[in-house]
Amino acid sequence: MLDRFKNHIIKRFPYLLTSKVAIASSGGIDSMVLTHLCYQLGMDICVLHCNFQLRGDASLGDEDFLQQKMETFDIPFYSIRFMTNAYAEAHKISTQIAARELRYDWFKQQKDILNFEYLLTGHHADDNLETFLINLSRGTGIEGLTGIPEINDYIVRPLLPFSRDEIFQYALHNEIKWREDSSNAETKYLRNKIRHEVIPKIKEINPSVLQSFENTVNHLKGSSEILNSHIDSLRSDIFIKGGKDIKVSIAALQNLTPKESYFYHLFKDFGFNDPTDLINIIDSQSGKQLFSSTHRLVRDRDEIIISTAEKEEEIVDFFIEESQSLITTPIKISIDLVEHIEAGDSHSIYVDKETLKFPLKLRKWENGDYFYPFGMQGKKKLSKFFKDEKISLLDKEKQWLLCDTHNTIIWIVGKRADNQFKVTEKTKQIIKIQYVDA
Repeated sequence: MLDRFKNHIIKRFPYLLTSKVAIASSGGIDSMVLTHLCYQLGMDICVLHCNFQLRGDASLGDEDFLQQKMETFDIPFYSIRFMTNAYAEAHKISTQIAARELRYDWFKQQKDILNFEYLLTGHHADDNLETFLINLSRGTGIEGLTGIPEINDYIVRPLLPFSRDEIFQYALHNEIKWREDSSNAETKYLRNKIRHEVIPKIKEINPSVLQSFENTVNHLKGSSEILNSHIDSLRSDIFIKGGKDIKVSIAALQNLTPKESYFYHLFKDFGFNDPTDLINIIDSQSGKQLFSSTHRLVRDRDEIIISTAEKEEEIVDFFIEESQSLITTPIKISIDLVEHIEAGDSHSIYVDKETLKFPLKLRKWENGDYFYPFGMQGKKKLSKFFKDEKISLLDKEKQWLLCDTHNTIIWIVGKRADNQFKVTEKTKQIIKIQYVDA
């Protein structure tokens, strides 16, 4: 096995031979064999151990065992003890999830402290098959059927081609000691039930099931790559970047078949995993929204708009005193006395100073707001103005209004001024208000 492992490292992970690496070890047979193999190859290794303090003296025994073994081989050893049950209760999560979060957070911290480049874990071929069957039993897309990844960021799993039996025989032949976790024999956990009751039956039917499974996973990975390439190409065609937001034509989405599969793959990276919700959005009226943990999706007329989910902020009004000539919060606006009107643009307006009632105010729009559009007769509701200008729901939420002390709109900033404040022949002092778009 050592020669096969060496050839596998040279072929798949040659950089590990010249890098500083850490090995995540529980003291079990898999991680102990992995440590022995890496030690035999002369790799620059250290060992990391998490004591979750879930099995009393047995947990302490694992930690002591590992420390003594690593001292024997002069391998740097680092361990930590977690209050796992307390963490799980505080965060209202299962013990297994708590242990996973604590473990990988600590590994990441140690990577920065110890300056190792890669973390190796002892996952092997049987683990891979177990994961496949677990995902299959729960229902999954193609991603859940492609097995445990060999490389995931800085985490490398070099034992994936090797079976549990190979690892066991290597440990016996090399007289490698390890610790047995009694909980691994309990079949109340799904993984253990599959390990002890399902996989042995499958191996009875097909003794070469691991090789067959490896071939299947390789085919699935190839199919997954083709699918991902197609989805990436489709996204580049119909997902239009506009500032911080992404816009998607509903007409383009309606043409996709089958919708459920396309919608899942197109939007899952944004945290939207239920295609039924997405189909309902497509068929709903403008304004319908969906939220994931990271993004917000809005139906706006003929488009879907995707934006990063931001923490809801308290609505605050910002006041401008007559003595101020420049403000920078919440947006940058300058207010200057000028002699005459120059050629303007949407970022600046000219008003009659006598019509302004200070302090001025910057605020967001509200239902019922109206103004008297510059150059037109009569008033107009802002909701109608936004609709006529085809301003999206998200852009409406970001829109600032400049008002006077009576809350009368002076300017829909960057878009349209109010007629009531315009410069006339009777104007004595002209004020130029300019918006500097960041």
